[in-house]
Amino acid sequence: MPKINLKNIDRTFWGLFIALIVVAIIALFSASSTLVYSRHSALGPIGQQMFFIVVGIIAAFGIQYIPSYWVRLGGYLLLALSTLLVYSTMIPGNPLVVTANGASRWLRIAGITFQPSELAKLSLIIVIADQLSRIRTEEDKRKYFFRTLIIAGVVMLPIMASNLSTAVLIGLIIFCLWILARIPWKYTLSIVGIAIIALVIGYAVVEFAFVRPGVKMGGPFKRATTWVSRIDHHFADDNSDKYTLTDENIQEVYAAVAIARGGTSPLGVLPGNSKERDYLPLAFADYIFAIFVEESGVIGAIFLIFLYLAVLFRACYVSSRYSDMPAMLMTMGLALMITCQALISMLVAVGLGPVTGQPLPLISKGGTSVIITSVYFGIMMGVSREQLLLRDRFNESITQSQEDAPIVTLE
Repeated sequence: MPKINLKNIDRTFWGLFIALIVVAIIALFSASSTLVYSRHSALGPIGQQMFFIVVGIIAAFGIQYIPSYWVRLGGYLLLALSTLLVYSTMIPGNPLVVTANGASRWLRIAGITFQPSELAKLSLIIVIADQLSRIRTEEDKRKYFFRTLIIAGVVMLPIMASNLSTAVLIGLIIFCLWILARIPWKYTLSIVGIAIIALVIGYAVVEFAFVRPGVKMGGPFKRATTWVSRIDHHFADDNSDKYTLTDENIQEVYAAVAIARGGTSPLGVLPGNSKERDYLPLAFADYIFAIFVEESGVIGAIFLIFLYLAVLFRACYVSSRYSDMPAMLMTMGLALMITCQALISMLVAVGLGPVTGQPLPLISKGGTSVIITSVYFGIMMGVSREQLLLRDRFNESITQSQEDAPIVTLE
């Protein structure tokens, strides 16, 4: 591992990373009130999340010094492991699987509970970026398009069974990587068309064969009825019952109330003054943005959106100055994943999309999500550090060559 040198770290990336962590700490102190009440401890839930944040900071700091070549190599090993883990969640009766709200997304190994899909997301982006970077000819574009399509399909199948929104998000990022790698439109758009047709047919089958007749659906895709019901509810023309609190709409209703309270002032009701945090189920998770808007208003919402977009803009800037195609695609893929996931989570929280369960990166409570997102930042900061290091070496070589050049005088 290269010698640690703070001179070449990307201070802009670090500034954005720390700013998001500060927002996370402030938001979690307010949004975790229900956990405080249930556990009779004011520091327990916050302390646990602070531990994960500290681990994430340490991970980001260390990973930024790992050469991108080794990161890409490790991505293949992690993809193999995470694929086995996500498929293991589909095994009936698997004692390691933890089910919550009907979804079998978690594994508990040696007392540690985590989502293997988070590991799969990270490793899949690294591997897809590395594969696409090998394109040299027009024939290679076709070859690596289908190769990455197969890899993505194999990994995404078990993820889609328990978490459709995550599978769609991964598909969106891979589509963007195809565009960046200049894969012909005839390939990318054909896959998009096939995916849309498959989703429409799947929706129709579940809607008319299971949801409307009230038939319970079994098998690995048993959560499909939940997805369809959420879509039906979101796009329903008849909203006469929107003020009637039910188990299905409780999160949406209280999130809407929280955002409405935050809109009464540009600065919201100020941190620590939220009322809806005590009523909004899992306010510290999927709907934490609603509590943040309640307490910080439109100014806080705009600031948070700016932070996530700034991460993407910084990744674009770093990638435009870097000649290593694998590192460039990897950086853009990771930045797109953070930004797109954040925007989707925000849209759901403000009622502009059906419930998806996507956490707000670095801010929503969750150990796996926080640590993996920190790893994203570490990898992107590592690519930027390499670029700055190469620039310094190039400048040093130019300076050295000028010093060694013979002095010619004219008589």
